[in-house]
Amino acid sequence: MSSETPDIVTSDTDASRTAREQTYRVLFLLCGLLSILTTVAIILTLLGDALTFWNEVPITDFLLGTNWSPQIEGEYGVLPLVSGTLMITVGSALIALPIGVLTAIYLSEYASERIRAILKPTLEILAGVPTVVYGFFALVYITPILENIFPTIGTFNALSASIVVGIMIIPMVSSLSEDAMSAVPDSLRNASYGLGATKFEVSTTVVVPSAVSGIVSSFILALSRAIGETMAVTIAAGSTARLFDGSDPIGSFLLSTETMTAAMINIGKSDVDPTSLTYKSLFAIGLTLFAITFTMNVISNLVAARYREEYE
Repeated sequence: MSSETPDIVTSDTDASRTAREQTYRVLFLLCGLLSILTTVAIILTLLGDALTFWNEVPITDFLLGTNWSPQIEGEYGVLPLVSGTLMITVGSALIALPIGVLTAIYLSEYASERIRAILKPTLEILAGVPTVVYGFFALVYITPILENIFPTIGTFNALSASIVVGIMIIPMVSSLSEDAMSAVPDSLRNASYGLGATKFEVSTTVVVPSAVSGIVSSFILALSRAIGETMAVTIAAGSTARLFDGSDPIGSFLLSTETMTAAMINIGKSDVDPTSLTYKSLFAIGLTLFAITFTMNVISNLVAARYREEYE
């Protein structure tokens, strides 16, 4: 009888382990399904009122219209809002992308373990600062500094908003890019050093190209964050919907502008009848913004899959 005891114990242990694995499998499946259902619910919520809005305002007038003044003139052209959103996104990209990549190169290739352990968490603290704080920081500190350089700049302007959003997304670019660079095997670095390459040459011609999929993905995810930013741009950029003036690009950044998210905030916090056309335009803007960010995330996944390097 004693000789059968180990087999019984082993069988019970295997059965218990299998039961736990099945429980974990079901739990993870439910979490995945919850994420999918949440996304579908958001789309359906936006789509319902957006379709109602487009029944009264043709979708072509909405997407191609150049005047956004829903409460005063009854104009619902979303292009000025898209223009303001892209202005701030491009402006923030010009700040965050180069600084973020250079920071990632330093952390991955030049910084010691001690410095990296201090600098990287400190840098990521920026991602935890509430966005409303960034907005007031731009209004109280950045704009007065810019007034010394551009005397004609407005109190609310796209340039200040671009700078503060750029600062806000630097941690995302630097952290994700640094992770991608750290994943590059040391054998590639050592081979380059063996051929006489300097650390700078190894960093720029070996490590960065090898980590390009992760770097590009960090770019797109950071820009998606910039496109969807709300409170910082609402406070810093103002609420004047205007198209970007290609003949005077610098002047366009010195003026107040309104982004898609800011327009949604302004509509949502105003005393607008929930059954009115103006209120329903909020859902049309939200669906348009969702389509833009979703497209960017799909592009990010395609780029990552196309240029992903697999190492043994």
